[in-house]
Amino acid sequence: MALRAVRKTLIAFAGCVFLATTATETVAQSENPARSWRTAARHSAGMAPDPAALKNVNIVQVYAASTWGWRGNFAVHTWLIFKRAEDNAYTRYDVVGWRKPNVVQRNYGPPDGYWYGSAPQLLVDHRGPHVAQMIEAIETAIADYPYADTYKSYPGPNSNTFLAHIGRQVPALQLDLPANAIGKDYRPLYQPIGLSTSGTGIQASLLGLLGVTLGWEEGLELNLLGLHFGLDLNRPALRLPFIGRLGMSDTTYTKDAASAHP
Repeated sequence: MALRAVRKTLIAFAGCVFLATTATETVAQSENPARSWRTAARHSAGMAPDPAALKNVNIVQVYAASTWGWRGNFAVHTWLIFKRAEDNAYTRYDVVGWRKPNVVQRNYGPPDGYWYGSAPQLLVDHRGPHVAQMIEAIETAIADYPYADTYKSYPGPNSNTFLAHIGRQVPALQLDLPANAIGKDYRPLYQPIGLSTSGTGIQASLLGLLGVTLGWEEGLELNLLGLHFGLDLNRPALRLPFIGRLGMSDTTYTKDAASAHP
């Protein structure tokens, strides 16, 4: 009974926040009709390596970009791309809420495309022979995603919940989602404790609204109503809401990829 009451309270709060954000976005659109998601930039940012030039190389990359509208001041959208050595094009996967009931989308946009006007940021870049096994594990994790027909921008499950699921299932990815990846800590009430998003630590979380994470990649992070505060000791930095990170870069490169990022 207690868990049911907590669940109802948290869901009610999340629902109020969602309605408020939706109403605010509607007002903003009416005040500035020229600023529309229909005309926002979706073209390639030119960040992903040329797949044809690296045809014999396995590659996995993860990107993040600010979400559309005023919510971009608070949160990012994340996605993943990969190619096997024999491929001459990337495959992209992300969760897109307005594509319900099939929210897991394949090749929804360019591999490194702007996300409705927001430039992408590279979070992970793995290249080399070992990445072939990583890609197999990623595809298995995608097939096992438990919320393939469900989407809630706040507190989740959303695009960041999807990437966090993959990170937990594939620790070799070394995925450390930024503090402003709202939804990454979403967990159902019946499973409040488990691996952190990188798969290298532990996490306790109630619907992604209240929790704590401790891990090698994440450091120590506290979550209060979807706002994350923490300290990363692996690559020293503060983990903060709104901006995500203040300190050393946290982009993960394999040895083969590092040479391409001087």
